[in-house]
Amino acid sequence: MASSEMQDSSPPDRSPDEHSADASRPSSSAPSVHEDGAAAQDDLPVENLMHGNGHAAIPDLPSIASDGSIEVPPLTPADLPAADLRQRLRTMMLSRRLDEKMMTLLKQGRGHFHIGCAGHEAIQSALSRYSRPGEGPGHDWFCFYYRDLCMALSLGMTPREALLAHLAKADDPNSGGRQMPEHFGLKRLNVMTTASSVGAQFNPGVGFGFAIQQRNEDNYVYISCGDGATSQGDFHEALNWAAREQAPALFLVQDNKYAISVPIDEQTAGGTPYKLAAGYEGLSRMRVDGTDFFASASAARAAISHIRDGNGPVCLVADTVRLLPHSSSDDHTKYRTPEELEADRKIDPIARFAATLADAGILSADEVEAMRDDVHDEVDAAAEWARQQADPTPDTATDHVFFEGDLGLDYNSVNDLDPDAEPMVMVDAINRTLKEEMARDESILVYGEDVAGEKGGVFTATKDLTAEFGGDRCFNSPLAEGSIVGTAVGYAASGFRPVVEIQFADYIWPAMQQLRNQVAPFRYRSNGAWTCPMVIRVPCGGYIHGGLCHSQNVESIFGHTPGLKVALPATAADAKGLLATAIRMEDPVLFLEHKALYRAASARTPTPPQDYTLPFGKARVAREGTDLTIITYGMMVPKALNAARELQEQDGVEVEVVDLRTIVPLDTETILRSVQKTNRALVVYEDHEFIGFGAEICAQIADDAFEYLDAPIRRVAGAFTPIPFAHALERAVLPSDENIQEAARDLLAF
Repeated sequence: MASSEMQDSSPPDRSPDEHSADASRPSSSAPSVHEDGAAAQDDLPVENLMHGNGHAAIPDLPSIASDGSIEVPPLTPADLPAADLRQRLRTMMLSRRLDEKMMTLLKQGRGHFHIGCAGHEAIQSALSRYSRPGEGPGHDWFCFYYRDLCMALSLGMTPREALLAHLAKADDPNSGGRQMPEHFGLKRLNVMTTASSVGAQFNPGVGFGFAIQQRNEDNYVYISCGDGATSQGDFHEALNWAAREQAPALFLVQDNKYAISVPIDEQTAGGTPYKLAAGYEGLSRMRVDGTDFFASASAARAAISHIRDGNGPVCLVADTVRLLPHSSSDDHTKYRTPEELEADRKIDPIARFAATLADAGILSADEVEAMRDDVHDEVDAAAEWARQQADPTPDTATDHVFFEGDLGLDYNSVNDLDPDAEPMVMVDAINRTLKEEMARDESILVYGEDVAGEKGGVFTATKDLTAEFGGDRCFNSPLAEGSIVGTAVGYAASGFRPVVEIQFADYIWPAMQQLRNQVAPFRYRSNGAWTCPMVIRVPCGGYIHGGLCHSQNVESIFGHTPGLKVALPATAADAKGLLATAIRMEDPVLFLEHKALYRAASARTPTPPQDYTLPFGKARVAREGTDLTIITYGMMVPKALNAARELQEQDGVEVEVVDLRTIVPLDTETILRSVQKTNRALVVYEDHEFIGFGAEICAQIADDAFEYLDAPIRRVAGAFTPIPFAHALERAVLPSDENIQEAARDLLAF
């Protein structure tokens, strides 16, 4: 493990002559920290008093406090290289000047939005000093929130890049103009692409921490948020799992005492996130005056050293000030008094830092002013340069939704099945595929609730995986769906291939934030720089007497999510081939497995060969026909085939059945070709008829094959109601063989 001296690997902010700090020297800036984590009242600086209307930026507390689990030797100006301190002050000034310049550009009509870092610079600069930015494994990882401008600059982002993002230029390195400003995503620095959703970064950050542990590295992950985000459940889920697994994670809470306009005392029990973080065994806590650079540096060095030495996660609460409104869309004078705002300005972290350096003889007042002028000139020049750069072109607006290359797979077909091979049911096909893929690729991990050990999941789809591949590759998660999917983001973005299980589709909704706002747009919002290939396995569907919360179908919702591929196989062979392909894809895949098909005879097929793969977006014609096309998927495939056989035997008609296999991508070509042949279309699906995925199929047929139709397009689907438990009630609201036959006969009668 690295010592604190080893942590001083220099980001661009750092001077080359930097040396390690002598922790034995006393600090004139930060009060001493007692063994119990408290400081003597006599040590408190005057600035550390309550102010304003009671919503104080810096409460009446020691400059550094902890729960006693971490020793915090204080740092002074004499402990750090003068060149480094000067550079850090300059970077903090750069951040502040960018805030000012971006607000000016907005007033000039050249920008559209800004959310400022002003008041948060000291704690960010301090933490960057002990961080190791770079690309890929072997470096630290960073999960930002929108106020981390100074952190980004300290790690290596340039003012030009910041302004390209502000003006939404084509060369914006964060997103290519796809995201709002301050949504950082710098791949070369391991800064994960940032989502707007408050708290969405917590669980991906823990996933990065797990990936560090898997590789046995001494790196750490920086997970940043404001005080308002600690009200999100994701915060507590992340603390719990990180503490349980001793993940190398730093949770930085930048507490400026406001969540937009809601003050901390109306938001947070106990008045501080420091108290919220108590009670997680294995999680160390610290609190620091985040406007004091040297107190912040002392806390940063101690916290990161603690993490690198394998001692588990740290929650560091930094009390800061917010010197600008929440964003350019906000007016904080409507909810903050002039006295409070003035009190905050008196403890401006840049002014405090500059004064301390002046007192230490490191910078004179004239040198500070000259530095400020130089920074102004640099930012003005960068803004003018950025203004002249190219805007994104309209033809690129739909780029990077999905992976656009070739996976290099030699796909199989039903013709590759040996009819004499041993029959296999669907759940066994899934299990075998997971085993084969995990043996092929050591980066594949399988986890979720109940999946590990002898049980192997509630449906046994993951049985024997832990025994064969070890508990570090197949393991149980907490019962927290958002955490399961969220941590998979961090795993995937750092080079692993997670296959996670959500036990029932009905319980996927806590993960909706991660799936819709994090997973699906990950590639798009980073302009193709970041990817998170993963598979989310989800048992779904009714016909098992599961009632309201064990019977749901979710494909219509997730099919409407750009960036997420969706598969729903109907046979064992298709399950094996599609799952193998899904695991090897560069896109996230929602892999829906109908529970009623797991062991159904109708889904049984000959055992496919090893390395059996099937293409996404290629439907299977399950039955040839000339008189009517039934388009369907999942559990409805065997029902459609049953109906087709009955219609052939009883009415002498030949019904073609098209099994979609995947709905994103959708094989429209096969659908249209079949309808053009039969001139009649019946769309069958289990989900609600109203706003179900079948409506999209109908629309595409109406758009592109209307002239071929000899009858209206019809649907057979579930009623617009939850799925009831009683057999008679369940049967009444779900499609039946008889329903399909009746609708088919109606169409054939035209």
